Amino acid sequence: QVQLVESGGGLVQPGGSLRLSCVASGSISSINDMAWYRQAPGKARELVAEISTDGTTDYANSAKGRFTISRDNAKNTVYLQMDMLKPEDTAVYRCTANILSKYRVQYETYWGQGTQVTVSS
Repeated sequence: QVQLVESGGGLVQPGGSLRLSCVASGSISSINDMAWYRQAPGKARELVAEISTDGTTDYANSAKGRFTISRDNAKNTVYLQMDMLKPEDTAVYRCTANILSKYRVQYETYWGQGTQVTVSS
């Protein structure tokens, strides 16, 4: 069984920073792309940032210049450094990863449960 667990969310003032972490664990053979999504109340889920196995990254326009996605392949972990946070960044942030389980023959997409980020004064 494979699971993703996020951490690092919380309450922060506008202009502040948070660093989210997401650890993949279980019967993992290989991890392909990893990404962060967010969903605010009443809004559609939004891709925030994604990173490939070779470190190639892509960001939503709303995240460019403020957020940085990175990964530690040895630790099966993806990070999201969020700086200059704004109230509109308030959302539940979830990580996702394309993972090849030891008991599967193809990659599957797994999701974490999410961590709440609230930006407010």
